[in-house]
Amino acid sequence: MFETFLRDRGNVVITGVPDGAEALVLARALEERRGGGLALTFVGRDAGHMQMVADALGFFAPEAAVLQFPAWDCLPYDRVSPNAGIVASRLATLGRLAQGIEADRPVVLLTTANAAIQRLPARDWTRHQHWRAAPGNRIDIAKLTGWLEVNGFLRCPTVRDTGEYAVRGGIVDLFAPGVEAPVRLDFFGDTLESIRSFDPETQRTARQLKQIELTAMSEVVLTEEAISRFRKGYVARFGAAPRDDILYHSISEGRRYAGMEHWLPLFHDRMETLFDYIGDTPVVLDSAVDDVLRERL
Repeated sequence: MFETFLRDRGNVVITGVPDGAEALVLARALEERRGGGLALTFVGRDAGHMQMVADALGFFAPEAAVLQFPAWDCLPYDRVSPNAGIVASRLATLGRLAQGIEADRPVVLLTTANAAIQRLPARDWTRHQHWRAAPGNRIDIAKLTGWLEVNGFLRCPTVRDTGEYAVRGGIVDLFAPGVEAPVRLDFFGDTLESIRSFDPETQRTARQLKQIELTAMSEVVLTEEAISRFRKGYVARFGAAPRDDILYHSISEGRRYAGMEHWLPLFHDRMETLFDYIGDTPVVLDSAVDDVLRERL
């Protein structure tokens, strides 16, 4: 089975392998796949199993880079939004996949059954939800803060958690998804003079950065186009919204509402899955999730 996978680049199901040993199987596959970039995708049964494989890969394949794509931590159409940290991890991974992974070492994507079958914003949308800057760039702070608001960042007095930002005169602090520490943007007029990471506890700056790349904090971005699409789709499916429909009226006014991510298809004109993002990259399935994916995809 395994030799066929290596030769034909097909998808395989791992069976009869003790928990924790899947990483050894993946490491063997990586030995035959030279070069960098996305080499394999592994679909595990749940988040705990995914993390176990990620930890084991650090031992069996230390030369490989690991990307994780977790599922939401809430039930469909729940009245709460998914955890901000999970959403940040998802969007950071989707951003790298949509733009094409260029690396000098093999990359393994780890995900779960629930994450793999969930519909996602299309790759074209994901590619455009990025903002890059480097010292010396001319940037309108008002436009930057507008971008942060639309893309799900929360303004606060002091930045401590992922998805927060603060503005104090010519200084913008923000904690972007997919990074370990927040950054401080120091402006002179409209010119970005420096980018420095800082400790969220002490607020003291640490080191200079050559550039910054931001991605959205949510899979729902409340642009005028997205709001209009939601309103039309919502009315078409459920009829005119009554006055006490808080979800509909909040989004119509451009205000984020807890749980609105569960209505994701109404905000986008096209949806895809993780398999569209990875293309023909070989997929290794945990035997516990094989039947589930075959039934739903």
